[in-house]
Amino acid sequence: MRERRKLIVVSNRGPATYGRDGQGRLTERRGAGGLVTALRPLVAQHDVTWIASALSEDDRQLAAQGTLDRTGAEGYPYRLRLVAHAHRPYDLYYNVVANPILWFVQHGLDGLHERRLAQLDEAWSDGYVPVNAAFAAAVSEELDRDPNAAVFFQDYHLYLAPLLVRKRHPDALMAHFVHIPWASSDEWEALPTPIVRALHEGLLANDVVSFHTARWRQAFLDSARALSLEPERARVAAHPISVDVSEFDELAGSQPVLERERELVARRPDHLILRVDRTDPSKNVIRGFRAYERLLDRRPDLVGRVQMLALLDPSRQAIAEYAEYRAAIEREAGIIEERHPGALRLRIADDFPESIAAYKQFDVLLVNSLRDGLNLVAKEAPLVNQRRGVVVLSENAGAFEELGAWVVPIDPLDVDGQSAALEYALELPPDERARRTEAIAAHVREHDLDRWSAAVLEDLDRASTMRA
Repeated sequence: MRERRKLIVVSNRGPATYGRDGQGRLTERRGAGGLVTALRPLVAQHDVTWIASALSEDDRQLAAQGTLDRTGAEGYPYRLRLVAHAHRPYDLYYNVVANPILWFVQHGLDGLHERRLAQLDEAWSDGYVPVNAAFAAAVSEELDRDPNAAVFFQDYHLYLAPLLVRKRHPDALMAHFVHIPWASSDEWEALPTPIVRALHEGLLANDVVSFHTARWRQAFLDSARALSLEPERARVAAHPISVDVSEFDELAGSQPVLERERELVARRPDHLILRVDRTDPSKNVIRGFRAYERLLDRRPDLVGRVQMLALLDPSRQAIAEYAEYRAAIEREAGIIEERHPGALRLRIADDFPESIAAYKQFDVLLVNSLRDGLNLVAKEAPLVNQRRGVVVLSENAGAFEELGAWVVPIDPLDVDGQSAALEYALELPPDERARRTEAIAAHVREHDLDRWSAAVLEDLDRASTMRA
């Protein structure tokens, strides 16, 4: 039987958020985002205390009660500690430093972070630093209660917290997983050196620092050495995250998905090109639309026989750059619709059953992100696809490192190249299409979410053994 470890999981978003129903009763809703889903095996298999931000007013009220005993959706017990930040510091932390500045720099969106640099000094000192300090204080209190617990930090929101915890608990066993790409040392020069140094020093205070790919791992090592920092304590690793295979198998046959699938099949053309993304500038939606439009212009015989279905989840609309990009997406879709009526269907909504239904029905999946830490869509969709669908995948998506042998590769900046790749994917022979899809699905089933979490925890075991 697998050993149940004591783990303190730390992330900005937690596994649940709270509100009130029409009768004023407290309601619990599963936390949004792939990170919460990815960490569910840890909650199921280990003794977990989860520390996260209080995001709603009811979250803030619960935060005042301290650490709470909770039960996850699958019936597993865990403890939840919500940290209530003051509104202004949290806004600076999340809406200026984490998103968009760190996100834009780490995704290679050079032009977008520049408009925010005038705000950086204030947002850093009055936002990112105090919010990280609040997280570190909560972790330290949990370690005071149980010094044997290991700490597992998540992502770019918490780069400073590990060093703050290390100063108070020098013997704490800590890991940090960075789920987004790591920028090159040249790209980090866009930010003030003291800030960049602090980010690296914070991560290097962990015993284990992990990324999804060898590429992002090496980029971190290179940027640290450019600052004359060496990972003396930290083991730096690469473990690509995956999906809960059983969950997707169950979802694919669920009633909400089957209903959406019937609607999709009733109106689908001969060939369906799918993209499932967020309305995030890093997802490169507009170039993908233009590549598709060029395909229609070059191949008039496909008009009326092919359709692109774009299912986009609205992302961070409180941030101006994201709202502007969503508006640009809608304008571009309107141009294509005017020139080729019915050739493109754009849906901007948070509708996961619709996405799963589309996963089952695509002939070509387009993932042309400018840069991704991994990109789970490229793994999820082939897992349940029933039409021998072909994946057209950006070489800058972290998933390309694993799936490159079975996808049609593209340069995310080359619109003509993406257009040609879509055409090539549509015309692949059935046997070759099946070979590629089945290979990706088999890989994902073997390298599943449990395997990812086990690999991360094995790194912690090695770090603990090296200390002994």
